[in-house]
Amino acid sequence: MLKKNDKLTVTISALTYAGLGFVKINEFPVFIYNSLPGEEVEIQILKVLKKYAFARVVKFLSYSPDRNQEIDYHSIQSGLAPLSHLKYQAQLSFKENQIKETLHKFGIDNPVESIIPSPKETHYRNKSQVPVRLVKGQLSVGFFRAHSHHLVPTEDFLLQESVIDQNIIKVRDILRKLEISSYDEDTQRGVVRNIMLRFGKFTGELMLILVVNQKDVPRLKKLKHELQSSCPEITSFILNYNFKNTNVILGPTNKVIYGSPYLTDKILTNTFKISPLSFYQVNPLQTENLYRIAAEYGNLKSTDTVMDAYSGIGTVGISLADRVKQVIGVESVQQAVEDALNNAQLNHYDNVKYVCGKAEEVIDQWISEGLKVNKIFVDPPRKGLAKNFIEQSVKMQPEIIVYVSCNPATLGRDLAIYKELGYAIKKIQPVDLFPQTTHVESVTMLEKNRTF
Repeated sequence: MLKKNDKLTVTISALTYAGLGFVKINEFPVFIYNSLPGEEVEIQILKVLKKYAFARVVKFLSYSPDRNQEIDYHSIQSGLAPLSHLKYQAQLSFKENQIKETLHKFGIDNPVESIIPSPKETHYRNKSQVPVRLVKGQLSVGFFRAHSHHLVPTEDFLLQESVIDQNIIKVRDILRKLEISSYDEDTQRGVVRNIMLRFGKFTGELMLILVVNQKDVPRLKKLKHELQSSCPEITSFILNYNFKNTNVILGPTNKVIYGSPYLTDKILTNTFKISPLSFYQVNPLQTENLYRIAAEYGNLKSTDTVMDAYSGIGTVGISLADRVKQVIGVESVQQAVEDALNNAQLNHYDNVKYVCGKAEEVIDQWISEGLKVNKIFVDPPRKGLAKNFIEQSVKMQPEIIVYVSCNPATLGRDLAIYKELGYAIKKIQPVDLFPQTTHVESVTMLEKNRTF
């Protein structure tokens, strides 16, 4: 029986979907950080649970040819970039196989297209949200070590746009200078919980959102002056109030200190305003590729009425609006719906409509009203589609359903239901929006079987 601190020599047999090396020791599963298939390593057991254990590498006896030797171990340790020890081409193969293997578990063995690489392998993210804590008596920024609340101070976040990294450090230094305190989770005191920055890749706008634990921020006027003089790239500064003892980063209320309440950016030919709380894809160059593929799979015509479900701020639907008769969208977050309506107006589309509600409930209402759509685009969160939405969407008998997914497991589950209900899977295209991480996006085209 394995015990904590045991040391063993093993050869890694597989890489899990979480990016951990895997072996069985006397048929007992062990997951090993920073290890790759084929590597012979000396490991130390960190934790033994009832059905499996975790370990770390103490010494490498051989290396995989797919290992990226030029990595900062903190990127793996923090969970910031759990695949950064794997060369990029091998990451792409890993993700493509992940989709194939996951879909196979649901009885789906359709051909999967070769994954589309990201134009940038690092420093691609247009958004950061980093915790602020006291480390060795000094206000610090960084990332929590995986499965802990221990902050690892960091200045190079690897995945974020360089302008974001640079301004995180500037903001940190200003907070230090003005002696504005960091949040303490144990006492629930202190001012600054998180620094969040959003960057408009195609506009150059940079929005700073400081998540604070109290209504009155000390030396706020000095903070505003310091930011304006030392951080000219920051075009707007917003306070977000979060007073709860929670792991949720953002609170419900914002206050604009200077600049616009929106960040403006572009996707393809359209301009979008993004509010601080709204979802927006984090890899802007690859997002354009994602939306081009989705539009292609929709086989759009000027007579189409398109449903944009789980629509967010309208980026998918608005990107289709100039090629179809009408776009109707549904989104559960009121602020995102308001953003979507504003974005339709901003881009001069009068054939776009968005409503607030749960997609599975709103679609019931639309069916009862006799609404007809012939194309449906869905871009749900990781939990995938509600089963009722799938069943009701089929009742509308769309010719084509385009499914944009960020989770192969829920994609497989949902595609299996659509197959049972008379829809054929025509194309599956993986797209790497998240290099150095285990996440993978994909676009699937479903077409109504003529026999149904």
